[in-house]
This record gives sequence, structure tokens and C-alpha cells, in this order.
Amino acid sequence: MALKFREAEYKDVEALVNMLFDDPLGTLREDSSKPLNSAYLTAFEAILKDNNNELIIVENNDNIMGMLQLTFIPYLTHTGSWRCLIEGVRVQSDCRGKGLGTQFFEWAIERAKQRGCNMVQLTSNKARVDALRFYQNLGFEASHEGFKLML
Repeated sequence: MALKFREAEYKDVEALVNMLFDDPLGTLREDSSKPLNSAYLTAFEAILKDNNNELIIVENNDNIMGMLQLTFIPYLTHTGSWRCLIEGVRVQSDCRGKGLGTQFFEWAIERAKQRGCNMVQLTSNKARVDALRFYQNLGFEASHEGFKLML
């Protein structure tokens, strides 16, 4: 399968929102109404304008198969290093279990290295048992306890 990794464009936003919604947790927190909720476009514009954020899609023959967001963060810790935060990971349900996610993460980790990062980190909802197992199989360690405060 010839995969293509690229930054998302305006024309992709509706398909990406649909992918976010097509998920047990996503149906509880995303808005699938049409026309597209303008908050998604506002967020997309902010991502585009920020040199430390990249919304990446993976596609085959112009069919979007997955997405993730990379955020590059400078830190004073670890001797003033950069790290890459991977969030918003989704793979189309009919594309799972075929090695696509592994290839996507290999690409993302290489991108983090290109940006000078010495660490890649992510969070995942504890209810996503398959995703947690996938990340551990890639070598990620559950080394920290995460906390969120919804505002």
C-alpha cells in the first residue's frame, strides 16, 4: 500500500471531524452537525498558523485513512530539550489492524527527530484499551500519571 503523509488542508477538515466523531468517546464530545461547527475551522486555522503544530493525515489514493497532531514543545528540563506531543490519533475503523498505525507512528517519530526532539510523548484515554496496548507495543512506557481538568 502506497501511503502518503501530509499536512491537513482546509478541504480535509470535515472528513477529519467525521473521523473524530466515529469513535465511542468521540460521539460524546464531537459535533457532527452540518454545516460544520465553525469552532473546528477556528482551531484548524490556529494549528496552521503555529509553527510548532502540525495536523498530519495519512492517505492512500487520496483516501484519508488516519490523522494525528504533532506539537513541538521546548522545555528547560532535560537540559533545555524539545519534545513532541502526539495527540488526536485516529485511524479509520476499516483500516485498523493492518499495520497502518505502526507506519504512521514510525513516520511521526522520524518527524520528531527531524525537528530536534529527544522525546515523544502522548496521552490516551484509559478506556481505549486497544490503543494503550498499541502504544506499549511501539515501545511507549506508561511512566507518568496524567491529569486533566475540563474547563
